[in-house]
Parts: sequence; structure tokens; C-alpha cells
Amino acid sequence: MDLRKIKKLIDLLEESNLAELEIKEGEEVVRLSRVPKGGVAVAAPAPVAVVPAPVAAAPAPVAAVEAAPAVSGLPAGHVVKAPMVGTFYASATPGAPALAKVGQQVKAGDTLGIIEAMKMFNQIEADVSGTIQAILVDNSQSVEFDQPMFVIA
Repeated sequence: MDLRKIKKLIDLLEESNLAELEIKEGEEVVRLSRVPKGGVAVAAPAPVAVVPAPVAAAPAPVAAVEAAPAVSGLPAGHVVKAPMVGTFYASATPGAPALAKVGQQVKAGDTLGIIEAMKMFNQIEADVSGTIQAILVDNSQSVEFDQPMFVIA
């Protein structure tokens, strides 16, 4: 495979929210992967060829924090938003207690939940220390990029 093609694939991976990319041309295979900061990589049972479509100009951080606007109806505090599109899970395994509850004290770096995207499980971490004021998503709910998920005060 041509080195210029590989460089273009690297650029596409950097510009998208994809965590892994595998391309096969005849007998040649190129596999590029990255794990978001604080994320947990879980291998898929079988490799899948993926043709990426650029989604964003820069990779999103694991959890974005912003001050909650007063007019939005959210409690005052920092809003933790979804860094990607996927399925939110409140616990690490089915039937286990939720990782975060309203009223719970959290420290920066504590895991609040998990978003599954393309068979990758990404931990959503608190960026600030404080008390969880609101959980805005339900277990097994689909989330959109930049959707408010938690409010921490």
C-alpha cells in the first residue's frame, strides 16, 4: 500500500471520532487504532473493514464540562456532555449498581458511566469534584454528541 494512502488514512482517523480503522487491499492490511484518554478498549470478536466519514474537525475529549446556563432549566453547576454518539450505560455490567447517583460525591476522574460506540466502551469521567445534582440520561439510552448527561455542583 502506498505511503501517501496510509498518511491520508491517519489524517481521516485524527479528524473523526473513530477509535479504530482497518483497510484491506488484496493481501495487504492496514489497521490504525487509538483509545481516547481515559477510555477502555474492548476488542470486537472479528475485525471489520470500516470506511470513515469525517465527523468533526478535532477529536472530542472524554467529557466536556461547561457551566449550565440558568435558562436551560438545569440545576446550577458544571454540565458533563456526551463526547460521542452511542449508547449510555449507567453501570459496568448488566445488573450491577449504577456508577453514579444523584447526591453522590465525586472527584475529578471518577467514572460516571460508559458510552458504547462501535463496540468500544468509553468511560465518562467527572472533570470536576463535587456532588452530582442531576443525571439527565437513562440506562441503555442513545445519546448524541454534546448532549448534557450530568450536572455536578
